[in-house]
Amino acid sequence: MVEQHLRLRTDEPVADPAVTVDSFAQQTNAVAVRLEPGDDARDLLPYLDRLKLVEVNFPAFTEGRGYSAARILREAGYLGELRAVGDVAVDQLSAMRRCGFDSFAPEATLNEADAEAALARWSDVYQPAADSLGTDGRAPIWTLRHGQAR
Repeated sequence: MVEQHLRLRTDEPVADPAVTVDSFAQQTNAVAVRLEPGDDARDLLPYLDRLKLVEVNFPAFTEGRGYSAARILREAGYLGELRAVGDVAVDQLSAMRRCGFDSFAPEATLNEADAEAALARWSDVYQPAADSLGTDGRAPIWTLRHGQAR
């Protein structure tokens, strides 16, 4: 079984506790924040240079706003750890990774072989990766179809 925390980064894990978005804006020493559904990731854009960790909470499997939050942060240039927390299921890992998540802290323990298979399952993808730390090298299928491969 995989630990509660699956991390796809090689740097040191962030040990600082994540604070709420409202608290973060008031604390000049905070480097970790937790986005809840309904929080606007764009509120963090002025602070990207000091953020080391952004946790995005998925309180239910059906909650999808965190995918958008991840893309907003990555496309704005956020390079720190982006961790999906909460009700994170193995079949969400690949899509979450494409949106820029590089760390996962699910409520339920994931089977290691299942997690690895989920991350490697699709050889072709439809969306460009938002991973500003270096993509997995897969071009979206539409670029391949139109001769625009990277």
